[in-house]
Amino acid sequence: MTRAKTTRRAPDAPRGSRRALLLLALPVVLAGCGFALRQAPDFAFDSIHVGTPASSALGNQLKRSLAAGGKVQVLPAGQPPERAQVILDVLGEERQKVVVGLNASGQVREFQLRNRLHFRLRTPGGKELIPSTELLQTRDVSFNESAVLAKEAEEGLLYRDMQTDLVQQLLRRLAAVPAL
Repeated sequence: MTRAKTTRRAPDAPRGSRRALLLLALPVVLAGCGFALRQAPDFAFDSIHVGTPASSALGNQLKRSLAAGGKVQVLPAGQPPERAQVILDVLGEERQKVVVGLNASGQVREFQLRNRLHFRLRTPGGKELIPSTELLQTRDVSFNESAVLAKEAEEGLLYRDMQTDLVQQLLRRLAAVPAL
Protein backbone atom coordinates (compact mmCIF):
# COMPACT_ATOMS: atom_id res chain seq x y z
CA MET A 1 0.00 0.00 0.00
CA THR A 2 1.49 3.30 -1.01
CA ARG A 3 0.65 6.57 0.53
CA ALA A 4 0.35 9.70 -1.43
CA LYS A 5 2.42 12.59 -0.19
CA THR A 6 0.53 15.69 0.58
CA THR A 7 2.14 19.05 0.81
CA ARG A 8 0.81 22.07 2.52
CA ARG A 9 1.53 25.07 0.40
CA ALA A 10 -1.28 27.29 1.42
CA PRO A 11 0.15 28.36 4.85
CA ASP A 12 3.68 28.89 3.44
CA ALA A 13 2.63 31.23 0.69
CA PRO A 14 1.47 34.03 2.99
CA ARG A 15 4.60 33.68 5.14
CA GLY A 16 6.81 34.08 2.07
CA SER A 17 4.90 37.13 0.93
CA ARG A 18 5.15 38.62 4.42
CA ARG A 19 8.92 38.17 4.35
CA ALA A 20 9.13 39.82 0.95
CA LEU A 21 6.99 42.71 2.18
CA LEU A 22 9.22 43.15 5.25
CA LEU A 23 12.36 43.10 3.12
CA LEU A 24 10.90 45.73 0.82
CA ALA A 25 9.77 47.88 3.74
CA LEU A 26 13.16 47.84 5.50
CA PRO A 27 14.91 50.38 3.18
CA VAL A 28 11.90 52.69 3.38
CA VAL A 29 11.93 52.59 7.19
CA LEU A 30 15.68 53.16 7.37
CA ALA A 31 15.50 56.09 4.94
CA GLY A 32 12.62 57.61 6.88
CA CYS A 33 14.55 57.62 10.18
CA GLY A 34 17.46 59.59 8.68
CA PHE A 35 19.84 56.64 8.41
CA ALA A 36 22.57 57.17 5.83
CA LEU A 37 25.93 55.59 5.23
CA ARG A 38 28.91 57.69 6.26
CA GLN A 39 30.20 59.74 3.39
CA ALA A 40 33.42 61.61 2.83
CA PRO A 41 33.34 64.96 4.65
CA ASP A 42 32.67 68.12 2.71
CA PHE A 43 35.23 70.83 3.47
CA ALA A 44 34.89 74.61 3.07
CA PHE A 45 38.38 74.81 1.55
CA ASP A 46 40.01 73.35 -1.55
CA SER A 47 43.65 73.17 -0.45
CA ILE A 48 45.42 72.66 2.86
CA HIS A 49 48.96 72.68 4.18
CA VAL A 50 49.49 70.17 7.00
CA GLY A 51 52.35 71.26 9.24
CA THR A 52 53.70 67.97 10.58
CA PRO A 53 57.17 66.46 10.40
CA ALA A 54 57.73 63.98 7.57
CA SER A 55 58.34 61.24 10.17
CA SER A 56 54.93 61.73 11.86
CA ALA A 57 52.74 58.66 11.38
CA LEU A 58 49.67 60.61 12.43
CA GLY A 59 50.49 63.42 9.98
CA ASN A 60 50.98 60.96 7.14
CA GLN A 61 47.68 59.22 7.89
CA LEU A 62 45.93 62.60 8.06
CA LYS A 63 47.36 63.65 4.69
CA ARG A 64 46.27 60.36 3.12
CA SER A 65 42.76 60.68 4.56
CA LEU A 66 42.39 64.25 3.31
CA ALA A 67 43.64 63.36 -0.17
CA ALA A 68 41.51 60.20 -0.36
CA GLY A 69 38.28 62.22 -0.51
CA GLY A 70 39.47 63.82 -3.75
CA LYS A 71 37.95 67.20 -2.90
CA VAL A 72 40.92 68.70 -1.03
CA GLN A 73 44.44 69.12 -2.36
CA VAL A 74 47.12 68.54 0.28
CA LEU A 75 50.16 70.65 -0.54
CA PRO A 76 53.44 68.71 -0.69
CA ALA A 77 56.10 69.37 1.96
CA GLY A 78 58.27 71.56 -0.31
CA GLN A 79 55.50 74.06 -1.11
CA PRO A 80 55.19 77.27 0.91
CA PRO A 81 52.19 77.15 3.29
CA GLU A 82 50.87 80.47 1.97
CA ARG A 83 49.81 78.80 -1.30
CA ALA A 84 47.07 76.85 0.51
CA GLN A 85 43.66 78.20 1.49
CA VAL A 86 44.11 76.96 5.06
CA ILE A 87 47.07 75.93 7.20
CA LEU A 88 46.82 73.19 9.80
CA ASP A 89 49.47 73.77 12.45
CA VAL A 90 50.19 70.70 14.53
CA LEU A 91 51.50 72.24 17.73
CA GLY A 92 52.17 68.98 19.52
CA GLU A 93 51.78 65.25 19.20
CA GLU A 94 52.53 63.05 22.17
CA ARG A 95 52.24 59.41 23.19
CA GLN A 96 52.30 58.49 26.87
CA LYS A 97 52.27 55.30 28.87
CA VAL A 98 51.24 55.86 32.50
CA VAL A 99 51.11 53.29 35.30
CA VAL A 100 47.66 53.30 36.90
CA GLY A 101 47.62 50.05 38.88
CA LEU A 102 50.04 48.08 41.04
CA ASN A 103 49.64 44.79 42.85
CA ALA A 104 50.46 44.23 46.56
CA SER A 105 54.13 43.57 45.83
CA GLY A 106 54.51 46.78 43.80
CA GLN A 107 54.50 45.21 40.34
CA VAL A 108 52.66 46.95 37.50
CA ARG A 109 49.24 45.49 36.76
CA GLU A 110 47.65 48.17 34.57
CA PHE A 111 48.76 50.94 32.22
CA GLN A 112 46.93 53.78 30.57
CA LEU A 113 47.98 54.64 27.03
CA ARG A 114 47.43 58.24 25.96
CA ASN A 115 47.70 59.80 22.54
CA ARG A 116 47.45 63.59 22.49
CA LEU A 117 47.19 65.95 19.51
CA HIS A 118 47.39 69.73 19.83
CA PHE A 119 46.52 71.75 16.69
CA ARG A 120 45.01 74.90 15.22
CA LEU A 121 43.64 75.84 11.81
CA ARG A 122 44.22 79.24 10.25
CA THR A 123 44.22 81.04 6.93
CA PRO A 124 47.50 82.29 5.41
CA GLY A 125 46.36 85.80 6.39
CA GLY A 126 46.33 84.83 10.07
CA LYS A 127 42.58 84.45 10.66
CA GLU A 128 42.01 81.60 13.14
CA LEU A 129 39.34 79.17 11.97
CA ILE A 130 39.89 76.67 14.79
CA PRO A 131 41.73 78.06 17.82
CA SER A 132 44.38 76.03 19.62
CA THR A 133 42.64 72.72 20.43
CA GLU A 134 43.76 69.48 22.06
CA LEU A 135 42.38 66.04 21.24
CA LEU A 136 43.06 63.15 23.63
CA GLN A 137 42.55 59.42 23.26
CA THR A 138 43.11 57.00 26.17
CA ARG A 139 43.05 53.23 26.48
CA ASP A 140 43.52 51.08 29.59
CA VAL A 141 45.72 48.00 29.26
CA SER A 142 46.24 45.26 31.79
CA PHE A 143 49.78 43.94 32.13
CA ASN A 144 50.97 40.40 32.70
CA GLU A 145 54.70 39.72 32.94
CA SER A 146 54.27 36.21 31.57
CA ALA A 147 52.94 37.59 28.26
CA VAL A 148 55.22 40.57 27.67
CA LEU A 149 55.53 40.14 23.90
CA ALA A 150 51.79 39.78 23.44
CA LYS A 151 51.16 42.87 25.55
CA GLU A 152 53.67 44.88 23.50
CA ALA A 153 51.87 43.86 20.31
CA GLU A 154 48.53 44.78 21.89
CA GLU A 155 49.97 48.16 22.89
CA GLY A 156 51.07 48.83 19.31
CA LEU A 157 47.63 47.96 17.97
CA LEU A 158 45.95 50.21 20.54
CA TYR A 159 48.23 53.14 19.66
CA ARG A 160 47.39 52.65 15.98
CA ASP A 161 43.66 52.51 16.80
CA MET A 162 43.93 55.71 18.86
CA GLN A 163 45.78 57.41 16.00
CA THR A 164 42.99 56.47 13.58
CA ASP A 165 40.40 57.83 16.01
CA LEU A 166 42.33 61.10 16.36
CA VAL A 167 42.52 61.50 12.58
CA GLN A 168 38.76 60.88 12.26
CA GLN A 169 38.01 63.42 15.01
CA LEU A 170 40.27 65.96 13.33
CA LEU A 171 38.61 65.40 9.95
CA ARG A 172 35.18 65.97 11.51
CA ARG A 173 36.42 69.21 13.08
CA LEU A 174 37.87 70.37 9.77
CA ALA A 175 34.59 69.56 8.03
CA ALA A 176 32.70 71.66 10.61
CA VAL A 177 34.62 74.80 9.68
CA PRO A 178 32.22 77.38 8.20
CA ALA A 179 32.94 79.17 4.96
CA LEU A 180 36.26 81.00 4.75
